[in-house]
Amino acid sequence: MSAPNSKRPSRPNRFGIGFLSIFQIVLLLAAVIFANYLSSGNSKRADLSRSADYSLSSSTLNYLKGEELAKRERPVKWIMALRRSSPFYDRIRALAEEYTRKSGGKIELEIIDPIRAPDRTSQFAAAYNLTLVRDLILIDARPDEAAPIVTETTTGSAALNANITVALAEEMLTYAVDAKGQRRPDAFRAEDLLTARLVEAIEGKPRTFLFLADKSRVDTEGENSPWSNLAATLRYRNIRLTPANLSDLTAIPEGVDGLAIVAPKYDFTDAEIATLEEYWNSPRSALLILLEAGQCPPNLRIFLRSKGVTPRRDRIITKSGDRITSTARGIFSEGVPFLEDLSGRAAVFEGASSSLEVRENADDLSVKKIAPTPLIQIGEGFWGEADFGKSDAGEKAGETFDVIRDASPPLHLAASVTRGATSDDRFAAEASRMIVIANTDFLDPDRQRAENVDFLASSANWLVRRDSLAGDTPRTIGIYMLPLLDTQVSFINRLNLIFIPLAFLIIGGIVYSSRRA
Repeated sequence: MSAPNSKRPSRPNRFGIGFLSIFQIVLLLAAVIFANYLSSGNSKRADLSRSADYSLSSSTLNYLKGEELAKRERPVKWIMALRRSSPFYDRIRALAEEYTRKSGGKIELEIIDPIRAPDRTSQFAAAYNLTLVRDLILIDARPDEAAPIVTETTTGSAALNANITVALAEEMLTYAVDAKGQRRPDAFRAEDLLTARLVEAIEGKPRTFLFLADKSRVDTEGENSPWSNLAATLRYRNIRLTPANLSDLTAIPEGVDGLAIVAPKYDFTDAEIATLEEYWNSPRSALLILLEAGQCPPNLRIFLRSKGVTPRRDRIITKSGDRITSTARGIFSEGVPFLEDLSGRAAVFEGASSSLEVRENADDLSVKKIAPTPLIQIGEGFWGEADFGKSDAGEKAGETFDVIRDASPPLHLAASVTRGATSDDRFAAEASRMIVIANTDFLDPDRQRAENVDFLASSANWLVRRDSLAGDTPRTIGIYMLPLLDTQVSFINRLNLIFIPLAFLIIGGIVYSSRRA
């Protein structure tokens, strides 16, 4: 009996398998290289941080895409001299690179580490006459590279060219005084400072607003005062607020870009109103007027009424149940170019607010080429209470709407006024501009909201003809401190230095003994 036939198994083709494996590896490498090649030219950057901390604000983006940079033949040169050990190195570098990407090639960035590149740091310091290189970003916006880097001032001292500015890293950190009177870090405002320095370098000097100090009663004391807050907001827009007395002026000096009238307490004389009228009727004049609720000196009210905006002696309030609320809520007007990014959004102004009567499209004003425009319309349910806080006006004063005495909707909290042929491109640049806001409490840092800062910044930029910088302002990055007791700090130190290492040692010993067994 013969054994059944069985086929002998064939040997695997080792050469074929090896060749196929190598071919697949080559194809995989080629695919990876090809994918990297394609992605290198079509990459997209995504900011995945919770508050978009590494993305530029709309106002900065508008400026980077605006005419000021587009018309430049020579790119703006940024030199970032910052130690890698600096706590803000990664954040500042990310922002600086974002400026470069969004500028369309109009900003060139060079990064220098003073510790790792001492020779390049020395060359940089010598070229720009810097005796000490601290953590900084130097912005060189000279229109001509042949222009001198260092110039001589009127006093004979050396100074950097007006088109060269320096943003120190230490200036990006702001401070506030806490309840105990101690000065502590408050916020990180890198984008605010970098944009302000960029604008200053391109324009050559900051814009100047005269603050009429002899007419104002705004609080100027302390780092957190309304005055300091207003000055800081304008400073980050490259606008310098300079106190002056109108009574000492027979005319507004040349070179002044605008006037700021804030919380006027004392009335204007006829001569001062004449000075104000003369300035308003001059080309490219700008007025920023912030009024306390229900408070406007008579002569100033007459001046504003002739321009189509009349401040009322009332208080914007609403009633919910038995509660009276004076926090004004509304929306920003649509169709206003410099408020395009804010149009339709909620506008909330805390504190006391009054209403403005805005005579939009009035025939007598159109003849004079004066065009008032409401900027903030108060929402439904609010009215202008004429007897707010008046005990002699009756027991129910301020609690119910009086159709005869009180102002009925629509109510406006802010308005703009232009004088001149704004619709004609040949003369639009010479038009006068004015902003009127019937609230000053929003200048208090404890009452100020993000939309208030955006509105004030956009209005100020519009007044100085810097329309491309209007929009959402950069968001400040808050700095938070975790209060810990001494016993809690001691426990954390023991946990990190003793208990956690001891736990890992015990686990390692158990694993080692189990393997030995």
